[in-house]
Amino acid sequence: MKPRLKVLTLAVNDLERSLAFYRDGMGLPTQGIIGQEFEDGAVVFFHMGDDLILALFPAPSLAKDAKISPTQARLGAVSIGHIVNSRQEVDAVMKQAEDAGAIITDRPHERFWGGYSGYFHDPDGHLWEIAWNPHWTVAD
Repeated sequence: MKPRLKVLTLAVNDLERSLAFYRDGMGLPTQGIIGQEFEDGAVVFFHMGDDLILALFPAPSLAKDAKISPTQARLGAVSIGHIVNSRQEVDAVMKQAEDAGAIITDRPHERFWGGYSGYFHDPDGHLWEIAWNPHWTVAD
């Protein structure tokens, strides 16, 4: 296996609500819901830069596709890291998320590892960390 990720798929309970959170609240560009002509095929894709796609897939459809039982256990099993270039950007993205309906679990503050970050849950409980790391930069 080569060290790369192309698609990160999040199981969601309400595709329209999650689309609104990420598109309207967080400002991520998308073509909206596609694949509705297929049974259990409705999905939303966001191109996240650096060749990564964030996908939203209804939890029952994802479970059916993977041949697993649907789960509601999404709180804290994984965190999704969004890196920004400054403490001010961390604060701005966290405010944007809160205004969009996210639940802030840990407000931004200095971290033991030398950076600055905060955490929130999206409408389906997926945990996001918005972080500035003094040793990393990202293209705008």
